[in-house]
Amino acid sequence: MQGGLRRCCLVQLARLLNNMTVSQWRIEPKIAGIERPSFVAFFSYGFRPFFLGAAVYAVVIMAVWLCWIATVAANGSHDWLPVAGSPYAWHAHEMVFGFAGAAVAGFLLTAVPNWTGALPLSGTPLALMFAVWFAGRLVIGLSGVLPYPLVAGVDLAFLPVLGAVAARQLFIKPALRNVVFLIILAALTLTNVTYHLAISGILAINPLIPMRHSVILVAIMIAIIGGRIIPTFTHNWLHLYRKADQLPQRVGWLDAASIISIAIFALLEVAGGPVLLLGGAALIAAVLNATRLALWRGFATLEEPIIWILHLGYAWIVVGLLLSAAAALTNFVSGAISIHAFATGAIGTMVMAVMSRASLGHTGRPLIAPRAIVAAYWLITLAALFRVLGPLLAPQYDMIILTGAALAWIAAFGLFAFVYAPILTTPRVHTKSVHS
Repeated sequence: MQGGLRRCCLVQLARLLNNMTVSQWRIEPKIAGIERPSFVAFFSYGFRPFFLGAAVYAVVIMAVWLCWIATVAANGSHDWLPVAGSPYAWHAHEMVFGFAGAAVAGFLLTAVPNWTGALPLSGTPLALMFAVWFAGRLVIGLSGVLPYPLVAGVDLAFLPVLGAVAARQLFIKPALRNVVFLIILAALTLTNVTYHLAISGILAINPLIPMRHSVILVAIMIAIIGGRIIPTFTHNWLHLYRKADQLPQRVGWLDAASIISIAIFALLEVAGGPVLLLGGAALIAAVLNATRLALWRGFATLEEPIIWILHLGYAWIVVGLLLSAAAALTNFVSGAISIHAFATGAIGTMVMAVMSRASLGHTGRPLIAPRAIVAAYWLITLAALFRVLGPLLAPQYDMIILTGAALAWIAAFGLFAFVYAPILTTPRVHTKSVHS
């Protein structure tokens, strides 16, 4: 009787195992992320192509820039780059509208569907949008040999297309706190138009002026996004691993005042306001945003790199505002140094922080930064310190410092691209995050 029951159980077990599909047995390979890259996976969500595109382009554009700087330092030819206008303006433009533009697109195309419940852009439409961004990078890189109206038209197309897609999704559940991103995209499009008019000679202004305004606009977007995600992610981690009295605090009026103060500073910057007023506005904005950041309890998260890097990214906004105040009110700080605190510091660091975290969370992986990415966090911090503090503390070693900053930047985003390329080009895994 028992022998017959045993044989029956074994037969049933053999049938069950035989009927199981191959995919049911591939749990470990999925977790290990060894599936082959595919078009379907890569273009299944906006963060995938645009985050990887931003990282790769960050490496490429900085490597080309470093080569040009080295050529100039060696008394070589200044005009080997096939770009229209000053190479300095080209570098600034591509760091904002190429690198940061891709990161902003990846964030909005991922976050907006979560905010509104809209279907995310995917498949061929997403691939076409990515192609528009990529085409802009190609024509800008060859702007010195192509008809400039063509260059301007192709480059200017991306942000309005992104805005149209975001607007279509945002107005499913319209909210002023979300519609503000459309306003910033429109303002960035306007600064980009101004840049192209300056490069083409239609406007008699320095093209670096609209680029400075563009950097500050992206900083405002970071301040808005940071105010939403940093205290939330910090709260989640501290709630699991620390005492309840260490949780971050959010004060409604302070959040609003912090953003409005940066916007006022930006408006005064664009309008060319009196230096005393401009410096005072920057100083007030720095104090408000520093207070806001302190209430988020960043120092309590030093054990978790994927959290503290967010706080560090926001801290660079405060540094940028303080240096902007110093540039307006004194002769000790140049405008170039203050703008690089926003660009290399705030934008570079926050882009790295958000891309590394969101890519893990949205592909089903634990929210723990790999060791190589922790190294990337330190490298992007080193790049920002070199670029901002180096010219202040050791101007006689300017070329060495700039080279060090560029190499650290290249290494940081090179590591990101190396680690995250398999993650962003293969299907989502099915594991639970360690913490949210």
